[in-house]
Amino acid sequence: MTGVSASRLRNLPSVDRALNTPLGAATAQRFGQQAAAHAIREALAEARAVCRTGARMPEAGDLAAKALARLEEGARTSLRRVFNLTGTVLHTNLGRALLAKDAVEAVRLAMCEAVALEFDVEKGERGERDDHLRSLVCELTGAEDATIVNNNAAAVLLVLNTLALGREAIVSRGELIEIGGSFRMPDIMARAGAKLVEVGTTNRTHPRDYLAAIGPATGLVLKVHTSNYRIEGFTAEVSARELASIAKERGVPLVHDLGSGTLVDLARYGLRHEPTIREAVADGADLVTFSGDKLLGGPQAGFIIGRQDLLAEISRNPMKRALRVDKLRLAALQATLKLYRNPDRLAERLPTLRFLARAVADIAAQAERLVPALAKALGDAFAVDAVECFSQVGSGALPLDTLPSAGLALRPRSGSGQALDALAAELRALPVPVIGRIDNGALVLDLRCLEDEAGFMPNLANLSSGGVDAMA
Repeated sequence: MTGVSASRLRNLPSVDRALNTPLGAATAQRFGQQAAAHAIREALAEARAVCRTGARMPEAGDLAAKALARLEEGARTSLRRVFNLTGTVLHTNLGRALLAKDAVEAVRLAMCEAVALEFDVEKGERGERDDHLRSLVCELTGAEDATIVNNNAAAVLLVLNTLALGREAIVSRGELIEIGGSFRMPDIMARAGAKLVEVGTTNRTHPRDYLAAIGPATGLVLKVHTSNYRIEGFTAEVSARELASIAKERGVPLVHDLGSGTLVDLARYGLRHEPTIREAVADGADLVTFSGDKLLGGPQAGFIIGRQDLLAEISRNPMKRALRVDKLRLAALQATLKLYRNPDRLAERLPTLRFLARAVADIAAQAERLVPALAKALGDAFAVDAVECFSQVGSGALPLDTLPSAGLALRPRSGSGQALDALAAELRALPVPVIGRIDNGALVLDLRCLEDEAGFMPNLANLSSGGVDAMA
């Protein structure tokens, strides 16, 4: 370091000087003296490095401003709101189902007030948290009993650990699914302490395969609804009803894992029929497991419904406490399930079904409305067109089915795919990030899930047309 450089650095404002500026004092008041001082020291360290290059000497207020910006950035939640314009309604990476207004209000009340979570108000004694949902779930599904845990993987784990610990669990080879994050059914079985017995082949399984496998060491037969993939062609599988008859004849319980379970026939919304939870119960399964945050449209949860004697055994498993849900999810689930009592208004009140049932004509009209605003925000670098596109359900449900939709296609007038990547990054950097998908040389914004058009329009104003022009 030269003498001149050392002299310059000695003239940098001290931490105390920066703290004593109006902005520094306000920062300390808001975030605390210790946090403000630490942030100023970090800003001061950066300033020393910059000053060695001969750059302008920062003032004390400059250091305080940098410290405030750093602390504000750190205080911002990482669970940021985004506009989901991917075309995937139940996007796992974007939080899956949006809660209905009734569920949001129920959660708000449970957060702000003491609630009778495990207290029987009428009897004045300890109660069970499952009681808040048990009768409602049984009413909607036709099951004898029900319990709720953290998610559907937890539900399957708990059932296996209860009924097949140290015993065999029989499942068709074609149903040994893998869900997101490389989470595999055989791994769940192993962790549950069950011994996996595969029957049949990848594409064909017959009743005789199950009959040959069931024996004295069998704890249960597991049927897994392959909701996240489909095998077509030369295939054969044993229906849930037929498998229930086989399991009953041999005296072992049948567990039917529906994965993304639904309480309504999706055919009424223009989708392919998915086995409903009530149908699974009526087909004779002893236990049925399914998710709460997928097609059901509620928060993350896993349901186990079915025979009362088996549910009683499951509830006595010590793992049940480790996998239980809290009061917030119970409140949201109860409010969500109550909406199903009025199926005629369900698509109006439940966001998941509202998105799935949205008319293509309405989405297309919205796309036409948004073209001018987006074209203005992007400048001359990109062409903006209203286009037809296709949405999907997501979260492993109906993997091959798509919904006709409409959206905006953003294409660079010149340049390469790097321009699209840069534009996608620019949209993600907006105050409310916009998440689309790159498809066939365009950044496509599928508008099926865009309800807050009034909030979307001013958000676009934060796009820097000059910056976007430079991308091309």
